[in-house]
Amino acid sequence: MPKPKDEFDTLYGYLLYEPADVLHDDYMYTVEEIARMLQGLDPTTELDEETEDRLIEWTIPWIIVNQEDFVINDPRGDDPGYYGLHPDVVSDDDEE
Repeated sequence: MPKPKDEFDTLYGYLLYEPADVLHDDYMYTVEEIARMLQGLDPTTELDEETEDRLIEWTIPWIIVNQEDFVINDPRGDDPGYYGLHPDVVSDDDEE
């Protein structure tokens, strides 16, 4: 059920990052690692399962919306797929 805004102590603007603002152009990342990085965390940060699941739920739509900015690999065996920045997204300044 909707709630009046005055019931909340704080309200934040909704900010979505561009993939180039989150990922390093020389690396490939799992969805779990990207989810952490979108929260400003190190990609190796340990999270409880519930928190990680929630972050992944938010990350997958972000990846889909920004699909043109990504490249992916062919997963090997049971390894997860990895995502990286598409070369067209990397600015000339980042390549130096």
